[in-house]
Amino acid sequence: MRVRCPGCGRQYDPALFAFGRTIHCACGRRVGLEPGDVPVADPPRFMADAMLGKLARWLRLLGFDSAYEPDIADGDLVRRALGEQRIILTCDRALPEEWWVPAILVLEPVRPLEQLRRTVEAFDLARRIRLLTRCSRCNTLLVSATRDEARGHVPPRVLDAAEHLQRCPGCDRFYWSGSHVERMRRTVQRVLAEAGGRG
Repeated sequence: MRVRCPGCGRQYDPALFAFGRTIHCACGRRVGLEPGDVPVADPPRFMADAMLGKLARWLRLLGFDSAYEPDIADGDLVRRALGEQRIILTCDRALPEEWWVPAILVLEPVRPLEQLRRTVEAFDLARRIRLLTRCSRCNTLLVSATRDEARGHVPPRVLDAAEHLQRCPGCDRFYWSGSHVERMRRTVQRVLAEAGGRG
């Protein structure tokens, strides 16, 4: 079955519109196949575009599965997001024009914490936050670590004082509670307060 332009009636091969791709007909109308009811994961998973690396790291710190590949092409980003039931986060206003995707949030190119606030608001994430359960570097879920496992990977003072150590099985990075974590908690509380106040 051919895809007909709603403006002039010109017909196109459906293969042109895989994964929600759209084109502009010679008459100027946008032509495509709307993807319909495509499921989104619960809890939500995200796919951040090349401009949103810092936002992806913040979302990971809050416990959300947030994929990020700085060099990924738009078409591959859309295909991966659809295949893995991810919500696309982007600052590229042209992306939802070129691709019809069911789950996308277009953000302003502002401070990462403002982008985080907007994302928390848009998807009601506040009640789902699981702080420091995922690696901020590679997105892998963290596991508990013993002092023996951490020895040589963390400063000696941390090894003596930390009550709870965690390790990323993906990149072997270690995490522990310290003053940086308390600062992070305060920052997250401020972001959540702002999200609640504007919602």
